[in-house]
Amino acid sequence: MTEITRVPLQPIAKGAVSKIWLGVAAIVLAAGGVAYAALPPAPTVKTLTAGNGESPTLQDVVQINYKGMLTNGTTFDQGQHAILPVAGNVPGFTKALLKMQRGGKYKVEIPASLAYGATPPPGASIPPNSDLTFEVELLDFISRDQFEQRMQMMRQMQQMQQGAPGQGLPGGGAPGAAAPVQP
Repeated sequence: MTEITRVPLQPIAKGAVSKIWLGVAAIVLAAGGVAYAALPPAPTVKTLTAGNGESPTLQDVVQINYKGMLTNGTTFDQGQHAILPVAGNVPGFTKALLKMQRGGKYKVEIPASLAYGATPPPGASIPPNSDLTFEVELLDFISRDQFEQRMQMMRQMQQMQQGAPGQGLPGGGAPGAAAPVQP
């Protein structure tokens, strides 16, 4: 036969429940602080001139004017009407582009861990572990699919202007070229 041992429960002391809840709250706050401290750094995006409308997505291609500087003010890169994919940049620049709006001008500060870190691009005048600052004007953006369609149309137009292959000589040669040799 199975024997059951009974243990009498002691009554909870007055105010003990409040102490338990305070302890739980302290643990939750401490865990939140640890989690916040462990978050990766994020770029700082300051709006200089407000844009309007939607922001680009990772699937978009942007057209921007930009100036990249080291924290001491030295310019390491700049461009006008530069076209680049949102997802094809250092993580901090990509994250910053996702916060911008068409027509806006922004100052972006990117910590080294979200820029080039310890290995800047070869030939760049960026020292290892450098924080970067960019001034960016988001001129426009379109989806990558739309961009690729436009590029294909432009290539076709260039081919038409230059004369499509196969026109000119019988046998498909270009004007001024020797006729193909038949084996």
